[in-house]
Amino acid sequence: MDNFPLDSQPNEQQMTSISSVVTPFDCTMMQRCIELASQARGCTTPNPLVGAVIVQDGNIVGEGFHPAAGKPHAEVFALREAGEHSKGATIYVNLEPCNHYGRTPPCSEALVKAGVAKVVVGMVDPNPKVSGGGINRLRAAGIEVVVGVEEAACRQLNEAFIHRILYQRPLGILKYAMTLDGKIAATSGHSKWVTSQESRTYVHQLRSTCDAVIVGSNTVLTDNPYLTSHNPHLPNPLRVVMSRTLNLPLNAHLWETNQAPTLVLTEAGANPDLKQWLQKKGVEVVELTLLTPSQVMAYLYERQLSSVLWECGGTLAASAITDGTVQKVLAFIAPKIIGGKFAPSPVGDLGLATMTDALNLERVTWRQLGSDYLVEGYLPVRT
Repeated sequence: MDNFPLDSQPNEQQMTSISSVVTPFDCTMMQRCIELASQARGCTTPNPLVGAVIVQDGNIVGEGFHPAAGKPHAEVFALREAGEHSKGATIYVNLEPCNHYGRTPPCSEALVKAGVAKVVVGMVDPNPKVSGGGINRLRAAGIEVVVGVEEAACRQLNEAFIHRILYQRPLGILKYAMTLDGKIAATSGHSKWVTSQESRTYVHQLRSTCDAVIVGSNTVLTDNPYLTSHNPHLPNPLRVVMSRTLNLPLNAHLWETNQAPTLVLTEAGANPDLKQWLQKKGVEVVELTLLTPSQVMAYLYERQLSSVLWECGGTLAASAITDGTVQKVLAFIAPKIIGGKFAPSPVGDLGLATMTDALNLERVTWRQLGSDYLVEGYLPVRT
């Protein structure tokens, strides 16, 4: 499957350019929409993250964000707060208002009914049910519509939603922590801790923004992870274990499903006794015809997930990359040297024989976290 280029346009015919002068105030209000939308990270799948701000005479009179699928959309909350002040006002929203009936009525009709004078949209919705339709409905009602304000930031906010819509798969994010010499553990297998507390806290927060986190059986055996956000105020992802043979320990933290749900994916007929034991513990066990990263992501898409964090070892990481199920990479690099000819590395064999075959990350950024560095980038798009 192709990786999704964040700055590409899903439909050039439907993407509407900015049609009037954009002011710094417009950009500030759109950033506020993004800030509001971000409050629901990890809670809206398969829906996007959306925030809305209503302004009358230069003052904010209403705000809102979409809290979860099935709940009212951001525009509805903002209109409720603004009340009569909505009439003749400008509403800012980071994603095009919907124009179709789903679990909630179309927001475009609510805006027309409220009598807003202007709608400033961050980006066109890539969903074919919406794309361009909401904007066209608003313009047909005589409402001024400006599209493309802070678009790059709006697309970044909803990169998982966009990828899911365009490719019918969740966005795959590979995360790993390694030493300066590229090791994820010592030769003995000991790996606590490669990185600093600051980096680990960042990962805990990252998990809370993802719908699922995946590991293989070896990670369960060697690390016995919790794979939670470690914060009672933040959501936890679905914890997913891939294991063909169900060769798994009985004392794993992942079987404590009172903290977060756990799903074990395996193949038919594997270790029926352990399967039954896990199910009694509240662990969901699903048998797939073929247990590959590609099949796992297809299954998680059917479960309505949008973003999946791969926190696995090198062998499974290499398989996930080769299968085209990883689009984004987050590498935490600690200023440590552990050495070891057989110490494990974050990515196993990719079958690349020369340095010129190496996968070069694109749109790379980096930041410092404590004593560590986080390098973030995207795998090249397959053509």
